[in-house]
Amino acid sequence: MEGQLWVRNILLTCFVYCGPFFTMFSLLNTVAIAYRSTAALPFGTIVIIIIIWGLVTIPLTIVGGIAGKNNRAEFNAPCRTNKYPREIPQLPWYRTTIPQMLMAGFLPFSAIYVELYYIFASVWGHKVYIIWSILFIVYIILIIVTAFITIALTYFQLAVEDHHWWWRSFLCGGATGLFVYGYCFYYYFCRSDMSGFMQASFFFGYMAMVCFGFFLMLGTIGWRASLMFVRHIYKAIKSE
Repeated sequence: MEGQLWVRNILLTCFVYCGPFFTMFSLLNTVAIAYRSTAALPFGTIVIIIIIWGLVTIPLTIVGGIAGKNNRAEFNAPCRTNKYPREIPQLPWYRTTIPQMLMAGFLPFSAIYVELYYIFASVWGHKVYIIWSILFIVYIILIIVTAFITIALTYFQLAVEDHHWWWRSFLCGGATGLFVYGYCFYYYFCRSDMSGFMQASFFFGYMAMVCFGFFLMLGTIGWRASLMFVRHIYKAIKSE
């Protein structure tokens, strides 16, 4: 994409998920220690995890980032582009980012809504999940629906001359993670037997990180699908 801030991108890759996750883990581990719970990890184990992350994950990410920079291909626009960006017209409220995120997140969430209960009951309850084939099919459906709904919203965005589609496609693709986190409140208060500050903090804290991971994963899928779509439609334009 002809970006220049490759060093910042490598650092973000190292810390954008692991940083918030370690912060959340530290807070929840402190809560577990305060409640004298067996879920609390000892200090030595935490130090070992940090050392593994610092000596394995970060160096490999840096090496991969440098290799990607040195082996990148030239960016080729699918058609002739203008030197100056066109002014974006005033858009109605339902074409702004938040309403489109709500629309983009609802459809993929509705495709996995039924399966979410069984997954939550297996992870946070006492039930055993055994229908892995159905889970795999639902996962494939989630990816396909996310890609197609993001492509559709990107098309509608370009149709009204709003050419800032890249971050919008990422946010719309990842919006399903926000719906999943909203489902966490319904499950905790209506479908589970959990209570107390410690159980609530563990449930909402770790599920926040799971949903954040969902947001990053599905956002990447939405952006990648939109990039392929934009390249395909603009490649058909004949420049005179």
